[in-house]
Amino acid sequence: MPEWRDVCELAALSDTGSAGFAVGEGDWPLPGFVVRHGDKLRAYENRCPHAGHRLDWVPGRFLDRNRQHIMCASHGAVFEPLSGVCVGGPCPGAQLKSLPVRCTPDGQVQVDVEGWSWNRS
Repeated sequence: MPEWRDVCELAALSDTGSAGFAVGEGDWPLPGFVVRHGDKLRAYENRCPHAGHRLDWVPGRFLDRNRQHIMCASHGAVFEPLSGVCVGGPCPGAQLKSLPVRCTPDGQVQVDVEGWSWNRS
């Protein structure tokens, strides 16, 4: 059964934008982020497949200067925003862990966290 959680409003994302979020309670909430690329939304776990570090170079900022790719702040890995596949840097071909994402009719962006484990205190 899906467990949809609100993470941001669609209006808060520009046509090519991103927003970070954390879902869950306790010491280990699920860190993630949403990317909007035109009319498409994608959500990913905020963790680089190369070293396990957070991706955002400034909290909530995941895109490179041209807003064309997701970029890891730690080692400069570059990912396609719609597929999550690494296209440059230390982990070519690796992929970000995606989360199911949807937009509700009232403009709320939600992710499905069913099956993800974190400390739910």
